[in-house]
Amino acid sequence: MAAGEWVSGSSSEAEVKAEAEARGPETRSGDPETRARQICLRLLTAEPRTRAQLAQALRRRGVPDDAAEAVLSRFADAGLIDDASFARAWVESRHHSRGLSRRSLSAELRRRGVDSEEISEAVDTLDPQQEAATARRLVEQKLASTRGQSPEARARRTASLLARKGYPPGLAFRLIREAMQQEGAADVIDLDAEPYIAPEDEAPDYE
Repeated sequence: MAAGEWVSGSSSEAEVKAEAEARGPETRSGDPETRARQICLRLLTAEPRTRAQLAQALRRRGVPDDAAEAVLSRFADAGLIDDASFARAWVESRHHSRGLSRRSLSAELRRRGVDSEEISEAVDTLDPQQEAATARRLVEQKLASTRGQSPEARARRTASLLARKGYPPGLAFRLIREAMQQEGAADVIDLDAEPYIAPEDEAPDYE
């Protein structure tokens, strides 16, 4: 299954639905490992999960830790759980579909329980030049959609967009300045991050 087919943004609704489905009659077996295995299979059928996500789901379902660990280890040995592959696919899909920066992607993977080394390896597959090119595309799209507004408003909206996606202010304002200059604006404003990003705009677009 291609990354873009299963990494679709916020997975909370899908997780709730999948966990509800995991409560089917066959999961009522008295054997904890059998229950753990069936729950994991149902969740993985819905979409790939990290080991931490599955462990959390098993805890919520009351599966004893030793049974959960035994099943999760077997699944990992069989390649059914692969956090490194999950992280690489997540980075590829979320960068292309949402334009998220390495910073935002790293935060999303941490929240899903991927360890630091695997996160680093995954985000390192995203070339800095590619990241900058994506940021430039976002700037161009936002400026195009705000034509007719004041330069200050356009700069603020564009900077806010990039801030939510995790791009650093230095890169964001360099690209905004370049794009506005290329438009031929006679009076390109002095772009400084502070006046243009309100506190509510600073939360990265992690979902």
